[in-house]
Amino acid sequence: VSPWDIALCATGTAVAGENALVLAVLFYTPSLRAPMFLLIGSLALADLLAGLGLVANFAVRYLLRPPSEAAELAAAGLLPAAFSASVCSLLAITVDRYLSLYNALTYHSERTLGFTCAMVLLMWLLCLGVGLLPLLGWNCLRDQSSCSILRPVTKDNAAVLAVTFLLLFALMMQLYLQICKIAFRHAQQIAVQHQFIATAQATSTRKGLSTLSLILGTFALCWIPFAIYSLVADSSYPAVYTYSLALPATCNSLINPIIYAFRNPDIQKSLWLACCGCIPSTFSSRPRTSSDV
Repeated sequence: VSPWDIALCATGTAVAGENALVLAVLFYTPSLRAPMFLLIGSLALADLLAGLGLVANFAVRYLLRPPSEAAELAAAGLLPAAFSASVCSLLAITVDRYLSLYNALTYHSERTLGFTCAMVLLMWLLCLGVGLLPLLGWNCLRDQSSCSILRPVTKDNAAVLAVTFLLLFALMMQLYLQICKIAFRHAQQIAVQHQFIATAQATSTRKGLSTLSLILGTFALCWIPFAIYSLVADSSYPAVYTYSLALPATCNSLINPIIYAFRNPDIQKSLWLACCGCIPSTFSSRPRTSSDV
């Protein structure tokens, strides 16, 4: 058994457990029914399926003797479907944050739960379609020379997925830059209206920049090396290169709950109530502002 496969399976187990906790909190807390939490739930579900996909691929490779072709294709298709849904959910959260600042006055009336559910459902259908491609014949089992590093995905399909990912990341980066500009403008307006001292405004904007850097930096470090490698490499490249870049990419699903769920004050309160039955007196109830990005 390859130690790399063991590491991926262990990471998948941790990813599935962590995101299952997020889904449980969202499901059992009636107050967490806003569109924002639906998007966080979509992200957690995608990452949960990604973790289960890593475990399923390990089971198909080492536990099924002989391995079933249908099981191999199904397990392999689960990963691009789940990771595609994860990236699309991240993009949806980015768009939601942008709209909440750009249309702050009309956001809550226009961004209804039904509309968000419809968009999330459409996104998931598209990502599930991506996952079905290997089962529908878009695989390299009959022609090993056409395999990409993501066997049984073909080189052409892997290149399309990688280019699409890079375009989505560029769109996310542009949206977050716009979010940062709007947040700075709001902070300046608040500072003028309330005559805050300059240090208060600087602290608020620094927090926004740190959040922005955390989101984009983590996403880029985890995924961009693997996406670029998928464009230039094929199945003839040493497997150790693929493993060493795929493992950080899968770890992004381990980090997502920390950034998008566990840092949210409402989810923190629900976790404290579920685990301890109370909320610490030191817990900050300060409302989230636009400067927090």
